[in-house]
Amino acid sequence: MRTSVTEQLPLVPQTSGHVHMDELREMSKILDAHPQASDLVFADLIAGGINPKKGAKGLSGEQVLRMAIIKQGNSYSYEQLAFHLADSMSYQAFCRLGFSESPSSSTLQNNIKKIRPETLEQINRMLIGYAEEACVEDGHKVRTDCTVIDSNIHEPTDSSLLFDCVRVLARSLGRVNEFVTVPFVDHTRRAKRRAVGIRNAKKKAQLEKYRDLIKVAEKTVKYAECAVTALEKQYSVVSLKAISLSNEMEHYIRLSKKVLSQTRRRVLHGESVPASEKIVSIFEPHTDIIIKARREILYGHKVCLSTGSSGLVLDCVVESGNPADSTLAVAMVEHQIELYGRPPLQVCFDGGFSSKENLQNIKNLDVEDVVFSKSPGIGIHEMVKNSWAYRQLKHFRAGIESNISFLKRSLGWSRSTWRSLTSFKAYTFTSVVTANLLILARHALQ
Repeated sequence: MRTSVTEQLPLVPQTSGHVHMDELREMSKILDAHPQASDLVFADLIAGGINPKKGAKGLSGEQVLRMAIIKQGNSYSYEQLAFHLADSMSYQAFCRLGFSESPSSSTLQNNIKKIRPETLEQINRMLIGYAEEACVEDGHKVRTDCTVIDSNIHEPTDSSLLFDCVRVLARSLGRVNEFVTVPFVDHTRRAKRRAVGIRNAKKKAQLEKYRDLIKVAEKTVKYAECAVTALEKQYSVVSLKAISLSNEMEHYIRLSKKVLSQTRRRVLHGESVPASEKIVSIFEPHTDIIIKARREILYGHKVCLSTGSSGLVLDCVVESGNPADSTLAVAMVEHQIELYGRPPLQVCFDGGFSSKENLQNIKNLDVEDVVFSKSPGIGIHEMVKNSWAYRQLKHFRAGIESNISFLKRSLGWSRSTWRSLTSFKAYTFTSVVTANLLILARHALQ
């Protein structure tokens, strides 16, 4: 009978047969079959400074791992994750939270960021082993490609980097006066006007504005150096908070000097600064400059990954710098041998990986068929037995593009929002673990 108002809610909540709830149930079963994954995360929490014998009960290793999976699987911020964990009975059950447990966003961030990338890589290897036992993925047929994950930075220009240096150091100098008296002039507004003027001015007018902006940045760096010296003289009486501020300022002073140096070389002296010597962000100084084939410039890190016929990410490596694809092919096959204890039967790559030397080296690893989608100078029968196998493997290689698209669209691989290189790698592997768990769950539901 239908009424205009619900007079009484049911005492027992109604369960729904939604597909996402079924996926969460299967993912939970897989995690329950690997309790060592929770042990590894718990070890990271202890290593991160959490004492399990003191203070409040806190989150367990199992809960932190499952919350990280929910966060990455939905591309939630920590605020959104805190809300959905409090609001959703399905997520509460998956994360093993009681009715009164509702962690705050700061608690979630403090715990999840303690998971090391090496731990997540070990967990992923456990999942690959489980997939082999469940006959989902045997690793006989492998495809490899590279992509770029962006760092969470703005488009870098010399003027914007100098402005960042001035405003960050000026902000820190304002905090120094809590501990010691250091006279300084806040040039933030002046630096901002110069940066905006450079962006809008013609080329000839830019040079004078750049000279003034460099002068302002140099003055601010000198103020900061004086402040650090004053704090160091007071180390015996100032608090740990002041020492931490001093270390932070030294970090930004060092980066500011690098920015000033590259700006003088580029703008004042007309030099071409190599990408390996450039700094593109004072907040994410680890960021690499990645120039793609069509001259598209990206700022982040190059990631090389291998997937199998099931769609599982079998291996993932965050590279340093911008190495050529051709230098990575043999190493990725060697990783597969380490993972499975045997070489794959067939491997396929994008055209950027192709070279006769790579072909020969991979064949020497007892791989039967090696296919490059574009292979100038290499005959089909040098790579595989016949043309049919070549076409099949070439079509199979194209499937990795959909794997990369899935990771970028649904699991946050388009841009890493976690700060520092270690956190960048942890973010990358959290997405990989989440993707593989979801794929294994969907295989179980078929």
